[in-house]
Amino acid sequence: MTKTTWKNLTAGLALGAAAVLGSVTGAKAEDTIKVGILHSLSGTMAISETTLKDVMLMLIDEQNKKGGLLGKKLEAVVVDPASNWPLFAEKAKELLEVQKVAAVFGCWTSVSRKSVLPVFEQDNGILFYPVQYEGEESQRNVFYTGAAPNQQAIPAVDYLMANEKVERWVLAGTDYVYPRTTNKILEAYLKAKGVKPEDIMINYTPFGHSDWQTIVADIKKFGSAGKKTAVVSTINGDANVPFYKELGNQGIKATDIPVVAFSVGEEELAGLDTAPLVGHLAAWNYFMSIDTPENKAFIDQWHAFIKNDKRTSNDPMEAHYIGFNMWVKAVEKAGTTDPDAVIDALIGVSVPNLTGGYSTMMPNHHITKPVLIGEIMDDGQFDTVWKTAGLVPGDAWSDFLEGSKDLISDWRKPMSCGNFNVVTGKCGGAGE
Repeated sequence: MTKTTWKNLTAGLALGAAAVLGSVTGAKAEDTIKVGILHSLSGTMAISETTLKDVMLMLIDEQNKKGGLLGKKLEAVVVDPASNWPLFAEKAKELLEVQKVAAVFGCWTSVSRKSVLPVFEQDNGILFYPVQYEGEESQRNVFYTGAAPNQQAIPAVDYLMANEKVERWVLAGTDYVYPRTTNKILEAYLKAKGVKPEDIMINYTPFGHSDWQTIVADIKKFGSAGKKTAVVSTINGDANVPFYKELGNQGIKATDIPVVAFSVGEEELAGLDTAPLVGHLAAWNYFMSIDTPENKAFIDQWHAFIKNDKRTSNDPMEAHYIGFNMWVKAVEKAGTTDPDAVIDALIGVSVPNLTGGYSTMMPNHHITKPVLIGEIMDDGQFDTVWKTAGLVPGDAWSDFLEGSKDLISDWRKPMSCGNFNVVTGKCGGAGE
């Protein structure tokens, strides 16, 4: 079986699963089902992660109003790993071993996710990870509801090539695993498309980086070579604020050097003067401005819960919305919160997303998602300028990296493997 054949077979699962509905209600009990929330509420990532804690509290509250789950009330257990990557592992251990949570919703950066992977594997916990990431991973205990590179980074580059006629590329990121691996994939993809090495500039900065004057000047100089230039940004956290401010200070407009961001959404824009940013881009799988009945109901519910009509929604919030509803449905389907039963039950589960249609959990523990490109508007919202015709299944292993192009992930028995090589017919290991 080739990798392409496997993709076609599993894509069929998404279509079939979307039509399947139904649940099993468990017996009533007086105790609660604990749900862990593992998001930074302080430190450099609090700008992005605090909202994810809030939306999880809303989803849990709403489920309790519906009668809970298996006849029990859900109880949120919130911890703050404080943008401290080793602390994520300690807090995950606390949630699983002390609090005995049934599932955890959390992490943002890939370094925080990598930190907790051994804990979830050892304790057989369940993690729903809601943020776009670099791929190159499929772990039995993790369900990836954010975008893989083929659901965000690759389509964004394709859009810039086709619609903006971009020929020179600045790959700018925060210095950790997600930007470095994503840019490794993008560099290979760009070269495969005929882009010359001298037309690719790569730059990394630490978390919380604030002095962007020199880097932006270098970007401006790189873009003055007579070829259309764009910045592909994997800058994360509060460093985005001074980065975009410096773009404005140096007069870089979207018409000159467009920036397409993978980690800037409505929440981050709420803290910026958006006037100089109008026309710059972001690639996500959801925007608050999407006009669907499901999204309107979600935003109304969010504003009522948070008691603030000015609070925005964003892509990782939708990912938690999808992941939480998938977990609820899988628990109902299994009739238990036992991790092994729920992990098996999650594959093939379909729930409504907020952009219209259903998203399905695939055998590789990634979901189907539409891909959207949006332009920043002066009110901090996005105007969708392009979207895929349908939903795209997330690919755990990149087709553009030599060590990955022959790998698939399928956690269904009997394969039950996160990195099965279709050429050798062997599983590379249990963890990834």
